[in-house]
Amino acid sequence: MPKYIITPVGKPRMTRRDKWKQRPPVMRYRTFCDEACLHDIRVPESGAHITFVLPMPKSWSKKKRAVMDGQPHRVKPDLDNLTKSLLDALFEDDAHIWDARTSKIWGETGMIIIENIGEKNA
Repeated sequence: MPKYIITPVGKPRMTRRDKWKQRPPVMRYRTFCDEACLHDIRVPESGAHITFVLPMPKSWSKKKRAVMDGQPHRVKPDLDNLTKSLLDALFEDDAHIWDARTSKIWGETGMIIIENIGEKNA
């Protein structure tokens, strides 16, 4: 089960102006895309379970961090935006991905875990 130490970023809504105006959300997304390519992340076309581990805020107490570690992440960024950003970063055309399960949880460090659940059942 490959784990990639990279903080997931949701895909922002972009306009033509974003080619020259460097808005912070777009710059974070572009940095994420570069990191994803450098990590050589692989997503199978079917049977993938992608888990986005989003880092907990530094302002949280140790007690809250201990309770929330591994718990479902129920706030923004949306799961579909995280998935879209990952697949768009990895593939010019991601139409060949036809079966993927995704989830997002809290964690100490940001990472992406990709498990091929199709291999377990084979």
